[in-house]
Amino acid sequence: MTHIRRFRWPDYDAVVAIWESAGSEVVPRAELAAKLDRDPELFLVAQVDEAVAAVVLGTYDGRRGWILRLAVDPAHRRRGLATALVGELERRLAALGCPRANLMVLPDNAAGLRFWQAMGYLPVPDVLCTKPLAAAGP
Repeated sequence: MTHIRRFRWPDYDAVVAIWESAGSEVVPRAELAAKLDRDPELFLVAQVDEAVAAVVLGTYDGRRGWILRLAVDPAHRRRGLATALVGELERRLAALGCPRANLMVLPDNAAGLRFWQAMGYLPVPDVLCTKPLAAAGP
């Protein structure tokens, strides 16, 4: 039986293993703690038979929602877990008044792009720019 729920700290090691199996960057505990202070209801896991089998990290800044780090344990892929997680995250974002959700797909992830397009997400010609910032000190 599949159950979708909020992330809890005892899930962390299982989530890390799933992210690593998918080749995703692992979110360090400190960054995750800051995220959970803001909108913990948007970090979701899917449990199958009491084990964490999939994860998605959502955020909402008051203007746009972001879908990040969607990953499914290889032993549980192709069973609808990713679709179910995204659907639940979209419902939660909408309940917060979020008018639009964004996400990023790496250029070499053709299967990921097909998945997101099947979910109704369309590529836009924006260019992502990023800059690491020094952590604020005390």
